[in-house]
Amino acid sequence: MDKIALTGIGAVSPSGIGKRQLWANIKSGRSFIKEITRFDASRYPSHIAGQIDDLEKYSTFSERLLKKIDAFSHMALIASELALQDAGVDIKQEDPNLVGIFLGNAIGGWLYAETELRDMYIEGREGVSPYMASAWFPAAPQGQVSIYYGIKGFSKTVVADRASSLMALGYARKILAKGKLNLILSGGMEAPVSPYALLCCNTYGGLSSDNQHPQEAYRPFDKRRSGFVIGEGSGVVVMESIERAKSRNANILALISGYGTTCDGVDRINSAVDGKELARAIRIALEDARAGIDEIDYISLDGIALDIWDNSEVGAIREVFGSRSKDIPVSCPKSMFGNLLGASGVLDMIIAIQAMEHSLIPPTINLDEPSIAGLNYVSKEAREHRIKKALIISRGRGGINSALIIEKA
Repeated sequence: MDKIALTGIGAVSPSGIGKRQLWANIKSGRSFIKEITRFDASRYPSHIAGQIDDLEKYSTFSERLLKKIDAFSHMALIASELALQDAGVDIKQEDPNLVGIFLGNAIGGWLYAETELRDMYIEGREGVSPYMASAWFPAAPQGQVSIYYGIKGFSKTVVADRASSLMALGYARKILAKGKLNLILSGGMEAPVSPYALLCCNTYGGLSSDNQHPQEAYRPFDKRRSGFVIGEGSGVVVMESIERAKSRNANILALISGYGTTCDGVDRINSAVDGKELARAIRIALEDARAGIDEIDYISLDGIALDIWDNSEVGAIREVFGSRSKDIPVSCPKSMFGNLLGASGVLDMIIAIQAMEHSLIPPTINLDEPSIAGLNYVSKEAREHRIKKALIISRGRGGINSALIIEKA
């Protein structure tokens, strides 16, 4: 399948808003996980997260619009605007019928929903905002971005747990490769730091409850791991054909050259122990990219910090890359700001693009002693390394496996 150009990046994360601020904090290995302050979360087993404070300071959207939408739509709008600015795209000059939106998330917009449901029980039906029905559901950000920019082309929202945004990117690339659209805004968003969403995440069964040491709680692949920590945010990229990008003298940041997805099909929550279907997804992505195992210079890990997931991920990498497993640098930057669930994959890709640009591998923090040896873990601090091709892994509940390959333009 054709390679597709990435020409603009928009990032909204606990580690920074905008790609420059995000990269400055990621390369320095700073943790942005802390105790939740938005509401009293002290009675939850896990009450730490990667939060974004004062989102309105970075927003140019009207108060009238913000009253109609949930935070996850707000984040998606900011990320979309940043991505278009970065790409040098004036959306008003585009044919709206040939622009698409492909976004992913896992849980929807629950802060808005919780507030309105509470008002309904207190005040009755008159207390509920008429925007309630359109604010919370997973496709709301796609709709809001479409309305704001007047985008009318074929679009999709993907809900595939933590693999949602990487799957949206893979889908968007397929549509562009077929020539059905000129331009796509693709990525994901998630806003799980609200009372009910946090409850759902706690019953998920995988959150770390090391609330006394928030900055040290998320420890992917470490012997003392105790689960992941949630985070909120959004990542959106501008995607277009290489020919179109060149014709408008765009700065091509990277190319998406391969994508693969499979499903374990063994449990409604957990992955398979052996990681064989993840290995197959990686092989599909490599074949799609026409890349050999000796061409991958960096692997961005899913790193959920639970035994069955981390161990099967290591197993899959060993199965695919064999003796090269000990040479390819691997890391899990989300250990610094939390797992953004449905938006985690696109943030991993955005960070990998910046790592490629700066020839610097971002670290996994809190990785003091790997639970399984044999991989070339980059831990504690960034490491200089040239990257021409990178593999991003993203997985979801029920054994969803996604693998995406990007390469230097």
